Amino acid sequence: MLINLIRGFAAFDQTIDLVVTRTDSPHLARLPSQVNLIPLSTQHTFSAIPALARYLYKNRPTVMLAAKDRAGRVAVLARAIAQTNTRLVLRLGTNLSAAMAMRTAPERWLRYAPIRLLYPQLDLIIAVSEGVATDTAQIARIPRERIRVIRNPVITPELNSLAMEPAPHSWLEQNQPPVILGMGRLQRQKDFSTLIRAFAQVRATHDCRLIILGEGGGRAQLTELITELNLNADVILPGFQANPYAWLARAKLFVLSSAWEGSPNVLTEALALGVPVVATDCPSGPAEILNNGQYGTLVSIGDAAAMAQAMIATLNQPLSPLLLRQAVIEYTQEYSAAQYLQALE
Repeated sequence: MLINLIRGFAAFDQTIDLVVTRTDSPHLARLPSQVNLIPLSTQHTFSAIPALARYLYKNRPTVMLAAKDRAGRVAVLARAIAQTNTRLVLRLGTNLSAAMAMRTAPERWLRYAPIRLLYPQLDLIIAVSEGVATDTAQIARIPRERIRVIRNPVITPELNSLAMEPAPHSWLEQNQPPVILGMGRLQRQKDFSTLIRAFAQVRATHDCRLIILGEGGGRAQLTELITELNLNADVILPGFQANPYAWLARAKLFVLSSAWEGSPNVLTEALALGVPVVATDCPSGPAEILNNGQYGTLVSIGDAAAMAQAMIATLNQPLSPLLLRQAVIEYTQEYSAAQYLQALE
């Protein structure tokens, strides 16, 4: 999403420095040539404070957009050391209280205390959804008016051309059983185990297949569950894909099974490609994107039976692609970048 946003800024002829702690992201290959990539030569965000302060003192940018919570806190401290008047804006994409729900009270206090100390020193916070904005205001104990909601730049100019590339797997070719798709890091947040259990119920009565794109530490556990449910012939985990849209566009159904989100980009991408969806009503984002169920069925978190029923109903009676695309018109790269530039002043 940040690369999409940077590409949107570049289209408006902005001068951009991308200041990073690491340069090993595969997404950097899409960075526009006019962007100045500035590594801080450190592997940890907090150890980058002195280098970031030196950057701010030397370059004195008009405005700095910090990408996540930790980067935002570091940016506040670096600006204080540099003693510059750079406008400081933080972008938040996660519902933090949902992510911390399973932690102990002392763990939550340790997480929230620096937020409450440092966030008031930001000039503005941008949240990717209303849910994230409300949650952040409550945690940081700042007025809701200091947080602005801007939708993610999910829909890029090249989305449709990427989706039209050749089918990347034989299951996605014509005259094959319908494919249900999940996508995201293989970790607890995405709760793919519930999706697999729901698929087992669907597969009992419908000839279909499940593909889950992504990589992560939960692969072994998910593979074990697939074997336990005797689904090895109908479920695959192909790992990270540089072009997931060729997979997504050919799916008959996309399912978001997450326990929490900020604003789930892949759900937006599925709608932009006209793919029917089912999603958990998790905090936060899905209910906003789907307009409380108008553009796709919302189910309770972790409820495999309800998810299976929604999947069957959607496969049997999908909404029209035209209607689904209309749901996400605010999520284009150009529109989002323009909104960000206005907020950044």
